[in-house]
Amino acid sequence: MENRPVTEPLIVAIVGGSGSGKTWLAKKLKRNLGPCAGVLSMDDFYRDLSSLPVSWRKKVNFDHPSAVDWTLLSKCLKQIRSSERALLPRYDFASHTRGAELRVWRRRSVVLIDGLWLLRRSELRRNYSFSVFVDCPDKVRLERRIARDVRERGRAEASVRRQFQECVEPMHSRFVQPQRARAECVVASPLNKAMFEDLLRVLRDALNKSNSTDPLKL
Repeated sequence: MENRPVTEPLIVAIVGGSGSGKTWLAKKLKRNLGPCAGVLSMDDFYRDLSSLPVSWRKKVNFDHPSAVDWTLLSKCLKQIRSSERALLPRYDFASHTRGAELRVWRRRSVVLIDGLWLLRRSELRRNYSFSVFVDCPDKVRLERRIARDVRERGRAEASVRRQFQECVEPMHSRFVQPQRARAECVVASPLNKAMFEDLLRVLRDALNKSNSTDPLKL
């Protein structure tokens, strides 16, 4: 793990396929790390499609990296890394538009960011202190995606299944899975207790070694 200047937060990229459990892992780590940690998601950086007719928005391939506003994500990561106040977007997946209300990011010693393609671009990788790839069987990811999209995004199960087969899996094989080789740590999902505690210990050790002004209580 790279030694970071004391003024910089520990930025941890958590990458994995759709439904792999990367968001769940980020939130669980935050609960265990406490108030010194913050969570953000690459999902909020999808391109705003408000300029397109509603019928066209649904045809956009959201499982292709081109659906993300990489310039904005890179800008926000640099601001967070330099401990600046950052204004983060919020994305509405029901309408495929970016909300008018921005989220104010204030400095945290640990930044946990999850997303599908966080390790693909070198300009993004330079911001990370550590990276994790969440490996999960296709069947489990599909079940989780159905549950999430039906509950949170108003989707029909048949539509979710069709999209998974036609878009999600081909894009996963092409763009997501190859990032496994770039990650410093690979964890299996569902994640067992021992594996989680090992990962948590790595992050705590790294934070303590960084001489942060907000040390963790071990």
